[in-house]
Formats: sequence, C-alpha cells, structure tokens
Amino acid sequence: MTTAFYWFRNDLRLEDNPSFMQACKSADHLLPVYIHQPNLEQDTVWGFPRIGEHRQVFLDQSLQELRSQLRDLGSDLYEVAGDVLDVFEKLKAQTQTDLIYCEQIQAPEELEQVALLSSAGFRMNPIWQSSMLDAQSLPFPLQEMPDVFTQFRQQVEKKGLRFSSPADAPKSIPPLPAIEMPSIKVCDRNTLSSGSKFQGGARSAQTHIQQYFERRLPDTYKQTRNGLIGMDYSSKFSPWLAQGCCSAGSIAKQLADYEICYGANDGTYWLWFELLWRDYFRFLHFKYGTRLYYSKGLSKTPSNQFDGEKFSKWSSGNTGESLIDAGMRELKKTGYLSNRMRQIVASYWIYDMNGDWQAGAAWFEYQLLDYDVYSNQGNWLYIAGKGTDPRGGRPFNVTKQTQDHDPNGVYRQIWLA
Repeated sequence: MTTAFYWFRNDLRLEDNPSFMQACKSADHLLPVYIHQPNLEQDTVWGFPRIGEHRQVFLDQSLQELRSQLRDLGSDLYEVAGDVLDVFEKLKAQTQTDLIYCEQIQAPEELEQVALLSSAGFRMNPIWQSSMLDAQSLPFPLQEMPDVFTQFRQQVEKKGLRFSSPADAPKSIPPLPAIEMPSIKVCDRNTLSSGSKFQGGARSAQTHIQQYFERRLPDTYKQTRNGLIGMDYSSKFSPWLAQGCCSAGSIAKQLADYEICYGANDGTYWLWFELLWRDYFRFLHFKYGTRLYYSKGLSKTPSNQFDGEKFSKWSSGNTGESLIDAGMRELKKTGYLSNRMRQIVASYWIYDMNGDWQAGAAWFEYQLLDYDVYSNQGNWLYIAGKGTDPRGGRPFNVTKQTQDHDPNGVYRQIWLA
C-alpha cells in the first residue's frame, strides 16, 4: 500500500493539474497538503513583509474553494502554517511515508525547498506544469533558448506551437491516510480587502473566464489592453493564474475554441501573445536561474542605491507626480494595477527617482494580488535593463504617458480624490 503527500503550491486547482493526477494514480492513500510559510509575513530588508492583505485574502478564498472541491471527492486539505521541512517531518512520523508529489517551481527559493526535502530523505516528484506550452515541445533546449522575446516567439510560431492540451480533473482521489486533520482558522481579512473586485478559487476563475469569452471581449483586447480603469480593458486572468486556480493551457484551449467559433483577429492573437510572454519569463529561469535575482541581473552594473526617504514617497503615492501617485495609491488600495501603470510607476522609480529596482520588485510582491515570481522578476528586470532586452532598459516619459492614457485626468481624479 503506497501512501503519498500531494503538496499544493501555486497550483490550487484539480483541473489540468498533471502533478496531482500523477499522485492520484500512484498512491493508495493520498494526503493533500498546503503549508503557509511564516517567513512571508516577516519584514524583509526593505521593512515590509512579502505577502500583503489583498493576496492573503485571495489565497484564503482559493484554499477554501480547493478544500470544498477535495471534500466533494471524499478527500480533504491538510492546511497548516510552519517551516516546510518541519511540517513534512511531523507528517512523515505520523504516516510512515516520505513520498511527496508537487508542481515544479523553477525559482531559487522554491527549488531550494525541494532540494532541502530531498537531502532530508524525502522522495520528491516535482512535475513542471505551469506554462501554456509544454517545455518538452519547444524547438530548442531551455538552456539554449533565445534571449530576445521576439526570436523566442518567432521560433515557437514557426513550429506551430499554441498550447499543451489541458488534462481533465480526477474523477476520484485516493482515501486519506489515518491522520488527525488540523482545524483551520482562516483570519477574516475580507474587511481589509474591500477594494478588491476579485474572488479567489477555481470556480470563480472559471466564472470570470467564461463571461470574458461569452461577452466577446477577446475581440477588443488589443485596442483596450492599455486602459487604466475598469474590469474589461484587459483579461484580468492574472490573479487566478498566479495562484494556479486556473491554468494557462486551459485558457489557451478556450481561446482556440473561441477562434474556431468566431474567427481569429488581432485581439485573440494578442491575448495569446501575452500568455506567451508569461511562458517566456518562466522558461528564462531554466537558463539563468539565480542570476535573475542578482542586483545587476544579467547586466554588468548593479542597481541604484536604496534611498528610504525616496522610497517612502514613491510607495505611498506622494511623489508630487500626479499619474505616479494615482497609480501607487490604486495599488495600495486594491492590490491591482494595470500593466501599463505597472510599467510607468516602475520606470519612474528607477529612472526619475534613481531607485533600487529590487526594492520596487519587493514592493510589488508585497502589494500585488496577482504576484507571480516569474513575471514580477521578469518585468522589473526588463524595465531596469537588467534582463535580456537588447535595448537595455525602458524609461517612460511620464508627461507623454499621461497625455496618451489619462488625457482628461479621469484616472487621477479617481485615485487622488
């Protein structure tokens, strides 16, 4: 009789979860586990934690939804807070098993956790599953992938790659091992997150995605994607993708079905194009790993010096530059910011305030509802000129951006009122 643990990480769903499916097929008894890591709530060197209230509420909702789905299939979720190794050592003592299945996360800290468990004698089975494209199907080895996104995209398109076919959800889950389940005390943080329009969980993800396609919003994606106000200017898939409440492959499959039904156009192509950017930032981690987390990134020069006083003005939205202040206040209030505004405020911090890009990236990790380690790191490196972009940095002209994207001041009026 094989007993195994399934360690949920950033894959809080049952549908299109090959790693969980593998665990279900391989084990006679399976314990689904989620571990809240207290170090995320401790202050960093910058003076604030790594997870803020908005993402915490969304995570709590997503875990409640996951538990509900597991219980519908006769299973449950073992949800605890603690150090990853300590938690699994205690579970091993109770269940007499050292077999762990999980998704593979190719970022330094997450790889370190798996290595630590392996060195402690656990049999680890990490499976890569968070990209739209199957890593094995790419026209190049990941360690030799093109540095420049355009070349990456052209090779992918030349091979005719669109997405890897999503897997079904399991029809049944092996029974739980004999173990006492912890009683869950999820903090009521919902009052703190009143500014959020997003509800966590796989069912909420499907509801949002379905209405997005039903309302034919992909058709206008390219024209509206740089908007600043409302829910419909971009897809808003990112919060659910970041926690793995849905998969990029399943969205791309629905997009392909949509194109069969209504025809392909610029909007549908650009939606796929943005999902490909998401993959690109993921795959870069296989090539460059920890170098993406150095102050100098892939460049030869380190980041600007950190200035706490300047950072306080930028992060609180008190720089005196109205568009920047509006953006930073929206971020703090809601945990969300349009892609265009993320680029503008990041550029302002790096180039106009001579700020440390790593501090900016850390602030986004703390504030963003849809924080994703790969995309956050990739985008900050891109703006700072520390990544693979041959142009070496992307400074934005704030006056021009204001004229282009908020000419009538409506956005600023909302957030500076």
